[in-house]
Amino acid sequence: MVCIRPATLDDLWAMQHCNLMCLPENYQMKYYLYHALSWPQLLHVAEAGNGRIVGYVLAKLDEDSTTTHGHITSLAVLRTHRKLGIAAKLMTAAHDAMCAAFDAQYCSLHVRVSNAAAIHLYVDVLGYERNDVEAKYYADGEDAHDM
Repeated sequence: MVCIRPATLDDLWAMQHCNLMCLPENYQMKYYLYHALSWPQLLHVAEAGNGRIVGYVLAKLDEDSTTTHGHITSLAVLRTHRKLGIAAKLMTAAHDAMCAAFDAQYCSLHVRVSNAAAIHLYVDVLGYERNDVEAKYYADGEDAHDM
């Protein structure tokens, strides 16, 4: 059994560990802390029955736009817990919090063009639309879909 809940400061190390296990884009602890202090409502974790953090979503409010909207900074679920709907539940929790706390009009994100599983989740399950391709968005030179 996995429960989705708001993240706390005590979860940040586990979130970073999950990120390191799952994604090529890694962040220093100060980045997680910045999100937690700036938008605490928008960080959620997936916690297994044994208390282990098996996934997280790191989101923020986009402050560079005239339209209030959220942005998904990072989403990760440990390989052992994938294909259980956890990522969709984390995204839904972030979306709900964006609307409730900030009256966000929409949510944006970037995803690697090669990440077919994530694109399926975002487009087919969550209803995102591809807006553009940002060339060489990632540090390794891979392009990203802007959604």
